[in-house]
Order: sequence, then C-alpha cells, then structure tokens
Amino acid sequence: MKILISNDDGYLAPGIVALYEALKDIAEVDVIAPEQNNSAKSNALTLHSPLYVHRAANGFRFVNGTPADCVHIALSGLLNYRPDLVVSGINNGANMGDDTIYSGTVGAAMEGFLFGVPAIAFSQVEKDWVHLDSAARKARELVLSMQQQQLITPTPWLLNVNIPNRPFAEIGSMKLCRLGKRHAAEKVIPQRSPRGETMYWIGAAGPVKDDAEGTDFHATAQGHMAMTPLKVDLTDHDSLGYWAQTAARLTSHTPPAP
Repeated sequence: MKILISNDDGYLAPGIVALYEALKDIAEVDVIAPEQNNSAKSNALTLHSPLYVHRAANGFRFVNGTPADCVHIALSGLLNYRPDLVVSGINNGANMGDDTIYSGTVGAAMEGFLFGVPAIAFSQVEKDWVHLDSAARKARELVLSMQQQQLITPTPWLLNVNIPNRPFAEIGSMKLCRLGKRHAAEKVIPQRSPRGETMYWIGAAGPVKDDAEGTDFHATAQGHMAMTPLKVDLTDHDSLGYWAQTAARLTSHTPPAP
C-alpha cells in the first residue's frame, strides 16, 4: 500500500509527524505538506504565483502553497506513482459541522478524492495536541482495518474523522455520523494598525447549533470517534423541481425597458 500524507498545519506540525510515524510501517508513505500553517484554506489552489518544493531534514517535502496545492502537484506530476490512499492531518482541532467547508485538512483529502483516490481527513477535537499519540494509534487502526478488509480500492471515497482528545483506552467506538451545524461566526474584530488604518480579524467560529444524536458533535462529546462520509456535489437536488419552474418563469419574463 502506498499512502500520501498532507495537512494544513504545516510540515513541522506534531500532528503530521505523529501520523507519519503511525503509518510508516504499514505502507510506503510520502509526506508533502505546506511550508506554513494554512488552516481554513479549504480547496484553494495557487494559480498566480509559482510553487516550490523543498525536502526537509526529516525527509518530508514541503510546498510554499495550500494543502490542496500539495496534493494537486503530488498527484499531477511530482510523484512517479499513484498512491492508494491520501491521508490528511492529524489536525490541531476539530473539523466538524460547517467547519468542513473551510477546512484545509478536509481540502487536502478532497483534492485526493477529486483525483480518484480514496481519502481520509483526521482531526483531534481539541487543540494543543493533548493525547496525540492516542489519535495517531486510532488513525493507524482505521487505515490498517480498511486495508485488511480490502476497502482501499481504485473506487474513491472521502471520509472525515474526528477523534476525541482522550487516552487510547478511553476513546469510544467509531460512530458513523452526519455533519452537525454551527451558528453564524462571531463578529469581526477591528483594530487600528500602527499606520492608523483599520484592520480586521475574522471572528471565532459560532457556537454549536445542531449537536443532536447522530451528529459528529454529539458523538465526539460522548467520547467516540466520529466518521462522516463526504461528497463534492453541491447541487441542491431536493429543490431542482422548484427551480425548474422558477427558471421557466424567469426566462419567459421580459423586464420593462429602463
């Protein structure tokens, strides 16, 4: 088995080092990750400036770009093989509910999925890497189990996995979940720059709005690993009928001349 590892916290982050150490003896592993922290970069690609790849002392390669950049260039020319699995993480903090839209961790995994490779995004629920060794062991367990059950095939899938910050023995069983939902983000934080200009900091994520049973928020709060299958199709299939009728009215309506 060949695995490509990336992340959004950067190639020096403890999470990606722990993930590499956990997987290196069950697969051939390459690490290609951002040079700097790229949290919340989602699926962004760098199109208007060149990307450079360098090799660190530990053998990891790092790119002056986004998580999606790393996986994209790896799968479109940098690697001389096609990996069997793309794994992203382990992220420093949760990627649940609406967070998945913004997540660079999920973005890296999704880029692998878009190239037709099965992909998993791993995150710890709380920040600061508490019990990171336990999360890495759980990630290893999941990948190894999938390999043994022949689930890592040429047919792509995309999974988002969140792991509670607990000792290994206290992490509950895997729960298959839907994404929960947050309230809108907190207000921006304005500040005055040294030159007297107003600058803005994006506010904190909003509090949880939907953490009902069956959501990723609920499962992790109960101490379980939360696994959510994701898809890329953003089409609102349920409303296609409504918009078909609306579109017909819009195209037949002639606005009055100005």
